[in-house]
Parts: sequence; structure tokens; C-alpha cells
Amino acid sequence: MSCLLFISGGELVLVMVLALLFFGSKAIPDIAKTLGKGMREFKKATNEIKRELDANTSDIKRDINDVTSTVKKETSEINSGIQKNFED
Repeated sequence: MSCLLFISGGELVLVMVLALLFFGSKAIPDIAKTLGKGMREFKKATNEIKRELDANTSDIKRDINDVTSTVKKETSEINSGIQKNFED
């Protein structure tokens, strides 16, 4: 996308004229339609992958939080037992 920043208006017009000459006026709308469909499908697939990753990540995060809370609880119980032994 950053390459588009270096294309001037004249160069863009030249590319459009060359595309018109090369493909013809009837083919350009079909090409644009096909490109639009392709971009839409790519975006749809990308969003689907993101949703799946988020869903899987949330399960993993929940599991990690469960393990962390269990470890904290057990550590607290061990510390209480150690303190009780020192007091005796």
C-alpha cells in the first residue's frame, strides 16, 4: 500500500489508459468485479481466522487463569502450613 504513495496522478492516468487499451472497455468492469470479489473473500477469510484464533486464545487464557488460581490457592495453603509448623 505504501507504493501507492509514490504514484502521481499522471502515472495513474497512464496506467488506466494502458489497461483500457490492453483489456478493452468491456473487460475492465468484469476485471474490477472479479478483483472486488477476490478482495471480499480474502477479507472474509481473514476475519474468520481472527475469530477462530480469538476463540482458541480465550479458552487457553481461561485455562491458564484456572491453573494460576489453583497454584495460588495451594501456595497459600502450604505457606499457612509452614507458618503453623514454625509457631509450634
